[in-house]
Amino acid sequence: MQSVTLPTSLDEAVAALGAMPAAVPVAGGTDLMAAVNKGLLRPSGLVGLGRISELRGWHYQDGHALLGAGLTHARMGRPDFAALIPALAASARAAGPPQIRNAGTLGGNIVTSAPTGDALPVLAALEAELVIAGPDGARREIPVSHLLAGRELLEPAELIGFVRVPLLHAPQVFLKATGRTGPGRATASVAIVLDPARRGVRCAVGAIAPMPLRPLEAEQWIASLIDWDGERGLAPDALAAFGEYVAAACIPDHAPPADGSEAPPLSPAVLHLRRTVAALARRALGRALS
Repeated sequence: MQSVTLPTSLDEAVAALGAMPAAVPVAGGTDLMAAVNKGLLRPSGLVGLGRISELRGWHYQDGHALLGAGLTHARMGRPDFAALIPALAASARAAGPPQIRNAGTLGGNIVTSAPTGDALPVLAALEAELVIAGPDGARREIPVSHLLAGRELLEPAELIGFVRVPLLHAPQVFLKATGRTGPGRATASVAIVLDPARRGVRCAVGAIAPMPLRPLEAEQWIASLIDWDGERGLAPDALAAFGEYVAAACIPDHAPPADGSEAPPLSPAVLHLRRTVAALARRALGRALS
């Protein structure tokens, strides 16, 4: 490794990346250092983002929270943040052991885009947008879902500066299943966000695919059953049906072969994953409506 640069502003960081195209930006370093230790990455330089104070907090703008990309999971898990964006706070608290939560950042979770990233389904359900910083003070905004899907990749010398999240002032829930007791990597996760102003339910399923999945038809169907002007509660049968709808949309049956023969059944492991997603979606919606 040849050089380490420690800028104190977002534009300085962008300029440093422009001057050293092969350098890699680093904040918490939880994923970067794992890749270096495994020999998967040998950066010629690092641009450290830890001294950029504007990236470590948040402010309000037009009914949205503008979250700095340097916010750590530990900071997002605190009560004052949870009062603003409950599902994102819940995902931050579930992000792993204390050493990961203290170092790992919101922006790192997005850029790495690991399927098991706990913040990703929440950001997808919130329909968050990214504020991208580029050379010469340029700023552009893209939906977070576009970056996660690889539709709009970061250009050279660009950084995620902020994440714009709507403040819905309505229930939100994040749940995940892990392969072992305690905080760990998700085998499946579900984020549910209620949007009373638009009489909508937004759901995203994480960890089961390369990017979070939105079961849009299931969202529209369940939203049509909710009494938005009344108690909002749903019968257990409706909650269970929603869970099955979400699971089948995200983990569909095999398509029939072209020769017209019967489609092969899903494996026991896939069926178990489908049941897990159904249970998470059912419970998450039930909690959001309770």
